[in-house]
Amino acid sequence: MSRSGIPHSAWVRLVSGRQRPAREPSARAYTRIEKIRVLRDCLRVKSIRCAYAESESPGRPHFRASIARQPLPRNPSLMITHRSSGILLHPTSLPGAFGSGDFGPDAYHFVDWLASAGQSLWQILPLGAIGVGNSPYMGSTAFGGNPLLIDLHDLGAQGWLTPEALQPDPGLDQARVDYPGQFAFRIPRLRQAARIFFADAPPDQDRDFAAFCAAEAAWLDDYALFMAIDAAHPGQVWADWPAPLAHRKPAALRETARAHADEVAFWKFCQWRFARQWGRLKAYANTRGVRIIGDVPIFVAHHSADVWAHQGLFELDRQGWPTVVAGVPPDYFSATGQRWGNPLYRWSAHRTDGYAWWLTRMRRALALADLVRIDHFRGFVAHWEIPASEASAINGRWQAGPGKELFQAFRDGFSHLPIIAEDLGIITPDVEELRDSFGLPGMRILQFAFGGDATHAYLPHNYCVNTVAYSGTHDNDTALGWWQSAAPRERTFAQHYFGSDAHAIHWDMMRALSASVACAVIYPMQDILGMDGSQRMNLPGVPEGNWEWRFAWNQLEPWHAKVLREMGAVHGRTDFGGVELPD
Repeated sequence: MSRSGIPHSAWVRLVSGRQRPAREPSARAYTRIEKIRVLRDCLRVKSIRCAYAESESPGRPHFRASIARQPLPRNPSLMITHRSSGILLHPTSLPGAFGSGDFGPDAYHFVDWLASAGQSLWQILPLGAIGVGNSPYMGSTAFGGNPLLIDLHDLGAQGWLTPEALQPDPGLDQARVDYPGQFAFRIPRLRQAARIFFADAPPDQDRDFAAFCAAEAAWLDDYALFMAIDAAHPGQVWADWPAPLAHRKPAALRETARAHADEVAFWKFCQWRFARQWGRLKAYANTRGVRIIGDVPIFVAHHSADVWAHQGLFELDRQGWPTVVAGVPPDYFSATGQRWGNPLYRWSAHRTDGYAWWLTRMRRALALADLVRIDHFRGFVAHWEIPASEASAINGRWQAGPGKELFQAFRDGFSHLPIIAEDLGIITPDVEELRDSFGLPGMRILQFAFGGDATHAYLPHNYCVNTVAYSGTHDNDTALGWWQSAAPRERTFAQHYFGSDAHAIHWDMMRALSASVACAVIYPMQDILGMDGSQRMNLPGVPEGNWEWRFAWNQLEPWHAKVLREMGAVHGRTDFGGVELPD
């Protein structure tokens, strides 16, 4: 036995892959091996193998740590079974020729980049059609996808778009997403593609379209009709439509569906292409070892197919207007709280039908992603109810939600619950009890950690394994933006905590997250690129200018992937044998 505790007969893996007994290392070599062992023990990376080998340079040894991605302790309730890391980036933020990211070649290239960087998770925002303020959390459907994400090049490859239609519009902003410009550019091209498809659809594609419409009829029929009526009544909320349509009189719905058959078919076509393109992209990501974390907003928009089609499931008056709306009380993000404006659920009605609408919604969400983050998880225990007449969220009150009943229905309906609980904000013991009783991982945001002391739950040394930790979310500032606006005490605490001068605070934060025991850690793409607060995705409480951020490939350099890959390897979050440790 050597001084380091490693048997002298230990086998050493050489660069060539051959093995042979190690000769007695020097005192300096023992020191290096001991450092590796300490690193292994401190980081809980149990498979770092201390290896000593002769260098190609005579008399100069080098060391290699052979590291494998770490399985977590056996626990059937854990949804994430291996230590993992990933990137938060919505598809609209991808590069692309048409002014907004979509499911085209750049999305596949991003998956390849994730794999090269050792990242096994891609977290996205809700994929549904956007609504007020271009928010993906206020869409026109909880089930369908955003047509703006459809890859136009794929439509061209099918013969449904001409080469001229695929020429980029030089007037489109390439730096940020111009949503009005996107609608003006993409929707006419989608209509052109639909016309050509319906005029001369090959039999196999015609059958596939029909099969999709039949399989998704539970939500697709209402959605497509809603969109057709909406187009015929521009600028109106559905509660202001003619009463027979607003209140869904069967004769009025049948007549409208006949009168607008082409428009109904168009929106079904868009959802078909969305589903098929996203299905291919997700399958490709899975083959590259990348899993998708989707996002399910707890609430839906009032002007949506869901509320219009299921009015009895929401707190509405006789005219179809919300009597109370959703939001959150004053918190870190806003001194006056947030008045989201979504109608609240009539939970008694959901309970009566066995939560059928929610089961259908969750089944659809799990078909689109490998895991799903449920936004505002605490709302299932109690939600902030604001009278619809109130202009802000200040004068609200807490009202009980369905709690365990709903999640037991999920458990009974699905074999497992790959759900991440967004347990941020005002979290009470009953919220923690609901989360823990179903084994759901919660979330920790490192930006929130430095306003207290060493016991703060968001500091990495206080994490538990069943946690997904972030430097920030879409609602946060970037890491650099947070640092630049943080209070002096927070900055001092952070510098002491990281043992750093904070010249690269974003990497300090990501490194601390990676080293933590959290089963998964997620880095916003803006933090990888070291961007300031002007590049954040969303500023809660501000209605305009959000959801527009994009990155460009020339902002990424080879060292970004290398640092992420090696950081993940050292902390057991990725498979990467052969991390060279310099003398």
